[in-house]
Amino acid sequence: MTLDLTTLAWRKNPDGFLPAIIQDANVGRVLMLGYMNQEALIQTQMTGFVTFYSRSKKRLWKKGETSGNTLSFVSASSDCDGDALLIRAIPTGPTCHTGEQSCFSMEESALETLGNLAETIRQRAENSSEGSYTRLLLKGGIGAYGAKVLEEAEEVVRAARDEGKQRTIEEAADVLYHLFVLLRGQGIELNEVAEELRDRRK
Repeated sequence: MTLDLTTLAWRKNPDGFLPAIIQDANVGRVLMLGYMNQEALIQTQMTGFVTFYSRSKKRLWKKGETSGNTLSFVSASSDCDGDALLIRAIPTGPTCHTGEQSCFSMEESALETLGNLAETIRQRAENSSEGSYTRLLLKGGIGAYGAKVLEEAEEVVRAARDEGKQRTIEEAADVLYHLFVLLRGQGIELNEVAEELRDRRK
């Protein structure tokens, strides 16, 4: 999604920069804070890669131009005053120069954990060894991962009825993992499920 540059308050900053918060579009984690001028935002929207203005080097720089850890642009929006940007992007590798996924050190939120689970399953499906449990389930098709979803659903109900809170939490985690494997096996992205939930909420 592109953003109309004329709606932004560039003149509020004498240098013409706006702070740009970068958020992982798949996981929801805040990755970094950079600065953009109009040209940087235009380049970001045109090229599909997040581009900033370096105030120290006094030039545009594409994130990852030396490290290879780029940010693939998904969408841009602004705050209510038009003087700050939220850029949603998909990272290739770590975002922080320290090698961490995020420049912000903070505990992972519940929603980020679910997004990271879906991303881990995607990576296992594409890159893991033949002995990976996730990969074995996916190779077995709906007969394998479908059976596990049914099995774990029954077990979480039994735990809730007879085995207490902790066992219910553990079994709920098993249900979510196997459900996410099923979604991957069926080629369904978590964002598509979220869109359906948003539509129902409306």
